[in-house]
Amino acid sequence: MNEVKKIKIAKYICYLTRLFLLVFTILWMLFALLSGAERMGGGIRGIIYNVPNALPWFILLIFVLLAFRWEFIGGIVIILMGFFTLFFFNATENHFILWIISIPIIIFGIIFLISWHLSRIKLHH
Repeated sequence: MNEVKKIKIAKYICYLTRLFLLVFTILWMLFALLSGAERMGGGIRGIIYNVPNALPWFILLIFVLLAFRWEFIGGIVIILMGFFTLFFFNATENHFILWIISIPIIIFGIIFLISWHLSRIKLHH
């Protein structure tokens, strides 16, 4: 495989990772906002009172946007966030949470680091 194809594949992987992680984060953030809103009074008021429930997802969204600009820093922070979710959501006790939240976040962060690495190889050749 020639160098140009490798670079294109690396770019596609990076774009797909950004897209998947962005969608993943927004969907979980919306779920977190809406899932407890009914207990908080429902409607807009319930959603507003339930904002702290979505705070971890808002933080992850910031990290994802950071990774759009700086893949290395973003990748590391996203991996750390994935490890944080292990404790925050008690994912080591709940395998469902482990496999649908923590592991995907860690994998997305690793893919950002791989993409960063591939782009550096491109710059040095």
